[in-house]
Amino acid sequence: MKILYFSWIKDKVGTSEEIIELEKDVNTVEKLISFLKNKEDKYQIIFKGNKDIRYSVNMKNAKLQDAINNEDEVAFFPPMTGG
Repeated sequence: MKILYFSWIKDKVGTSEEIIELEKDVNTVEKLISFLKNKEDKYQIIFKGNKDIRYSVNMKNAKLQDAINNEDEVAFFPPMTGG
């Protein structure tokens, strides 16, 4: 799976993208977030209490319960603001 990070999330992770191999039971966006939080402390910091983080699967807005697999591209980004 390809994961993309944008804005301050990219800064905290230290990269704009990474490729990971999902475990079989990681099959939703919510489970991916839990998987990442258990992988390294930096992900716990990013996702803890940050309910405003947005995500997309294959360039379409996604919900926590949306299905994912190893062929997907998931992006994490903060809410966009205008001005």
